[in-house]
Amino acid sequence: MSIWELLLAFVVVVLMLVALLANVLVLMCFLYSADIRKQVPGLFILNLTFCNLLMAVSSMPLTLAGIIYKSQPGGDEVCHVVGFLETFLTTNSMLSMAALSIDRWIAVVFPLSYHSKMRYRDAALILSYTWLHSASFPIVAASLSWLGFHHLYASCTLYNKRPEDRTQFVIFTGVFHALSFLLSLVVLCFTYLKVLKVARFHCKRIDVITMQTLVLLVDIHPSVRERCLEEQRRRRQRATKKISTFIGTFILCFAPYVITRLVEFSSVVHINSHWGIISKCLAYSKAVSDPFVYSLLRHQYKKTWKDIINKILKRSSINSSALAGESHNQNPPQLNE
Repeated sequence: MSIWELLLAFVVVVLMLVALLANVLVLMCFLYSADIRKQVPGLFILNLTFCNLLMAVSSMPLTLAGIIYKSQPGGDEVCHVVGFLETFLTTNSMLSMAALSIDRWIAVVFPLSYHSKMRYRDAALILSYTWLHSASFPIVAASLSWLGFHHLYASCTLYNKRPEDRTQFVIFTGVFHALSFLLSLVVLCFTYLKVLKVARFHCKRIDVITMQTLVLLVDIHPSVRERCLEEQRRRRQRATKKISTFIGTFILCFAPYVITRLVEFSSVVHINSHWGIISKCLAYSKAVSDPFVYSLLRHQYKKTWKDIINKILKRSSINSSALAGESHNQNPPQLNE
C-alpha cells in the first residue's frame, strides 16, 4: 500500500468510529429524554441517525476493505446489497435534512399554526415519502444490474459494467442526482433563506427597541451600553452562522462526490482514483457532522447527554465504593497481640 492509501484507510477508520459514537449518542439522548421524543423534528433526526448508523456499519467497512485489498470485498451478492443500501441511505439522509428544513421553516414563518401544520401524523407521512423516494432508485438500479464495485471510489455503489447500457445509465445517474442532491439543496436553500429573512426582521425590531431604551436611559453605565450593543451584533450573526452551517456542510460533503459521479462519464476528463476515494470520504463525513450540526450541540441534547454521562459516572463510582466496602468487610483489621 502507498502512503496515500494508508492515509485514506486511516481517514475511513476515523470517520467510521466517530460516526458510530456520535450517532449512538444521539440515539441514547432520544431514548433517555421524553421531551426530545415529544418533539416532531425528533422523528426526522431519528431517521437521519439510523441512516448514518447503517452507513457506518455497511458501506464504510467495505470501502475500507476496497482500499486495502484494491478489489471487491466479498461476493457479488454482498456488494449488490451494500450498493443498494448505500444508494438508499444517501438519498434518505438528504431528504431527511430537507424535511428538517421544512419543519424549521413552518415553525419560524408560521409559528401560530405550526402545531396544526406539523403533527406526528404529518411527519410520518413525510418520512413515508422519503422512504418511497429513496427506495425507488436502488430498486430500478438492482433490476437493471447497475449495482457493483466501483474501483474509482473503492465502494459498492451505482455501477454499470455493460457498454451497451451507457446512455441509459448516464440518464439514470443524472436523474438520480437531480432528484436527490439537487432537490434537497433547493429545498434547503429556499426554506433556510426564508427563515433567515424572518430572523433578520425580528432582529431589527429588537435592535430598534434596544436603541430606544439606551437613548432613554441617559445615566446607564458605558460598560452596560457596550454589552447591549455587543449582544445586538451577536444576535445578528447567530442565525446566519447556523443557516450557513446547515447549507454549507451539505454542499461541502455531497457536492464533490456528486460532481465527480457526473464528470466521470466525460471522455475528456481523467479522474484520479485518490480523488474518487476522497470525494467518497467527504460524502461519508456527513454521517459524522450530522449528529453535531442537528443534535448534540443543541442545548436540549447537550443537557441530555451530559445527564447520561453523569449518571454513568455516578453509578460506576457507587459500584466501586460498594466493592471497596465489601473487600474491607471481608478483610477486618488484625489486632496487635
